[in-house]
Amino acid sequence: MADDTLLRYRESIDNIDAALVFMLAERFKITQAVGRYKATAGLPPADPGREAAQVARLRSLAETANLDPEFSEKFLRFIIDEVIRHHQVAAER
Repeated sequence: MADDTLLRYRESIDNIDAALVFMLAERFKITQAVGRYKATAGLPPADPGREAAQVARLRSLAETANLDPEFSEKFLRFIIDEVIRHHQVAAER
């Protein structure tokens, strides 16, 4: 059985996880709008220059936050790849 300290830690982790899910949902809602805009404007689904700038920016933020920059890059790359997939679907419609 978990003690009160462990339960408080777990409650905080649960709250953070919930916030992350809602923030990701909001981010994808906006990137889906970007994908629709790109499709109607005839723009390519991917923007390698923007992606590289975002990766560099996130790595810098991770270092400032004492988070492993490699982890943050993998996390962002996963999100970017999913966004591009959504943009490609929007472009095909």
